[in-house]
Amino acid sequence: MNEDLSVERDSMEVDVVIVGAGPSGLSSAIRLMQLATENDQELSVCIVEKGSEVGAHILSGAVLETRALDELIPDWKAQGAPLNTPVSQEKIVFLSATGAMKVPGLFLPPAMHNKGNYIISLGNLCRWLGEQAEALGVEIYPGFAASEILYHEDGSVKGIATGDMGVSEDGTPGPNFQPGMELHAKYTFFSEGCRGHLGKQLKDKFDLEKDVQTQTYGIGIKELWEIEPEKHQQGLVVHTAGWPLSSDVYGGSFLYHLEDNQVAIGFVVGLDYQNPYLSPYEEFQRFKTHPSIRPTLEGGRRISYGARALNEGGLQCLPKLHFPGGVLTGCDAGTLNMPKIKGTHTAMKSGMVAAESAFAAISTGRANDDLAEYDLAFKNSWAGKELNTARNVRPSFKWGLLAGTIYTGIDQILLRGMAPWTLKHHGADHAQLKKASACTPIDYPKPDGEITFDKLTSVSFSATNHEEDQPVHLTLKDDSVPVNVNLADYDGPEVRFCPAGVYEFVEEGEGQRLQINSQNCVHCKTCDIKDPTQNIVWVTPEGGGGPNYPNM
Repeated sequence: MNEDLSVERDSMEVDVVIVGAGPSGLSSAIRLMQLATENDQELSVCIVEKGSEVGAHILSGAVLETRALDELIPDWKAQGAPLNTPVSQEKIVFLSATGAMKVPGLFLPPAMHNKGNYIISLGNLCRWLGEQAEALGVEIYPGFAASEILYHEDGSVKGIATGDMGVSEDGTPGPNFQPGMELHAKYTFFSEGCRGHLGKQLKDKFDLEKDVQTQTYGIGIKELWEIEPEKHQQGLVVHTAGWPLSSDVYGGSFLYHLEDNQVAIGFVVGLDYQNPYLSPYEEFQRFKTHPSIRPTLEGGRRISYGARALNEGGLQCLPKLHFPGGVLTGCDAGTLNMPKIKGTHTAMKSGMVAAESAFAAISTGRANDDLAEYDLAFKNSWAGKELNTARNVRPSFKWGLLAGTIYTGIDQILLRGMAPWTLKHHGADHAQLKKASACTPIDYPKPDGEITFDKLTSVSFSATNHEEDQPVHLTLKDDSVPVNVNLADYDGPEVRFCPAGVYEFVEEGEGQRLQINSQNCVHCKTCDIKDPTQNIVWVTPEGGGGPNYPNM
């Protein structure tokens, strides 16, 4: 730390501090306060959220299974939860370049049926959950990024510190400098979402992934459209696989018809792809031109854009969920159910289970110790059992689309997820990338400005903004690696795997250099995951920066 920034920080003591106001963090907070009320016990709970408001950084498809919400707030309908569109019809379609084949419902595994579920804006659900939490006495601090983990002398987690505000790009205090604040707690919940930067540190420090397989990820890219009323089918859920991806690339699309003539359309690409010339963003744009997709969008207008990485590893990659003084919940842990294409209900349940474990411990005078009971309780919950039955689906696709699809049918329909074996994943995503010399470049069509768009135009639809005079939050371990290794060996894949135009190679003298346009960053974390040399490290920028998703 720069000496000029070694200033004394104010501190606050609470019972539980939660990092991240997403589904798991908010569910934790609500459950903690419910238990305190039921047991007539005083409890102080606070949430720090790096987005400018609750929901600002939340992006998901999303189709919600209400099981966790039913348990947490049984009267959610009466309380006005923003679940307005029940699923009325669903299709799974395999695409070729010009055709589409619908899968008969008879051949759909039980986990892929959506009867009783709702098409929602997860951001709006989190805003509503935030209101419920505050009504129970939870303090929520949006615009404050947890930038540092604090430890006791014995190594247990003491809490977190929020990032300093007003630090200039050169690392010195600016004219509006304000030091961060320390939040000390009996237990700290890390609920940052997929590839949380503090969760990543905790996994290393406490060796939480020692006995599990390496996590595998996908990138989800989403747009929200307002379409012509005659094309709108409220409640329709469509998923596709196949074109434009080659059979050796895991991925697919979603198209969800919400209320008010709005359609959420998105594309997910597994980050274990091998060709460095592949661009998930361009694959999404190309997908929208398919003859069975394009007509839905023609005549409509795009409202919003965003991207976010997601955990795909499931049970095999679930780390140890506890460590002295804290826990991992939700996508910070990796609780997404891949066959269901859903993670909200399992994230919420993990937060609720963690809350119950922490409350019981605090009630008996415990603090800053290991909540080992949380790990066991989650794995024994319905959410843990879901992950167990889903465990073999994602790794089967390392054999390709056809073999993975056939295996999934056998595993999920015939065996009901109860196979006596557990398949292994392929290994770390960044290590799957082949050298450019072994791969064929992909010729993507130019955007038409009506259905398909360039990256920078898309970023403008995410309302992304960062204070320009601040340290770059996309850091490099070695400044020479992007040109000497990534560009030389892989033809600069960061230009293509980033969905926001953050990275570009520019001419400098007789060579090139990597330029990082951190202002564009939508906090998807793809670069931190897919960089073949693991040279890029995402750290939190100043609180309040990043995207401001309205209803994603």
